[in-house]
Amino acid sequence: MGKSGAFTYGTMGSGPTEAGNVLSFGATIYGYATGWTSLASDYTVYMNKRVSRPKIYLSVLGGLNFPLILTMTLGAACATGTVSTPSFAENYEKNSIGGLFFSILVDNSLHGFGQFCVVLLALSTVSNNTPNLYSFGLSIQSLWDKFKLIPRIVWTVVAAGASLAISIPGYIYFEVIIDNFMNLIGYWLAIYSAISLSEHFFYKKGFSGYNPDAYDTPSLLPVGLAAGFAFACGIAGAILGMNQIWWQGPLAGKIGEFGGDIGSILGFSFAFVAFNLTRKFELNRFGR
Repeated sequence: MGKSGAFTYGTMGSGPTEAGNVLSFGATIYGYATGWTSLASDYTVYMNKRVSRPKIYLSVLGGLNFPLILTMTLGAACATGTVSTPSFAENYEKNSIGGLFFSILVDNSLHGFGQFCVVLLALSTVSNNTPNLYSFGLSIQSLWDKFKLIPRIVWTVVAAGASLAISIPGYIYFEVIIDNFMNLIGYWLAIYSAISLSEHFFYKKGFSGYNPDAYDTPSLLPVGLAAGFAFACGIAGAILGMNQIWWQGPLAGKIGEFGGDIGSILGFSFAFVAFNLTRKFELNRFGR
């Protein structure tokens, strides 16, 4: 990007509009980064139980933050090329992120080696789906215990085939729709986090409060009424605060000229309050 001469740091303004832009960009990063929370248990279960918890925590924190901060910073820098350079903007408009990468790495830059890098980048996106496909084999078993009879590798292959079947026509015919839809569904992670953290710290009182042997015994697990109610409240909060192409919440629209995305903040807050108001009643009524 530096070699292209297209980088610009833009204007460093302040005020409600800039605050709204920062909130919206932050919401995108949050939705992307916190996707790990729903998968963490699938992977940390393989850790030796004698490994210290702080070591695991710091390893995960560093493993997530270093690449995320690096790539997000580079991505933001590259995106400035669409403002300063018409050819970058044209390629981005025609071919999205791939077109922008091609402009940066190939045109007046690395040429043939840049084309090789673009191919590697395209292939590397496959790895982004690997955790989801692996976790699908575990998640499907929570729907019906009989699914455990089918090897997980089969579920992973089925999920990969389904993803491929959807992604090819999705990219060709409605890539923009899929992209906007993916931005919308990221709010559930904030709601999920509010419920999970509340249960862990306030009701389980830390790791000592769990019974690992009860993981597949529904009669020993929480009923889920409080979580369901909290999730619904969290969705209401997200709707009020989201700032997306398809919908701008009434509260989000009051921040600056273009709005500011506070959907994750409100979703977390609404779910947190709703869950902690109802979880005690659920415990008293059902004992779990």
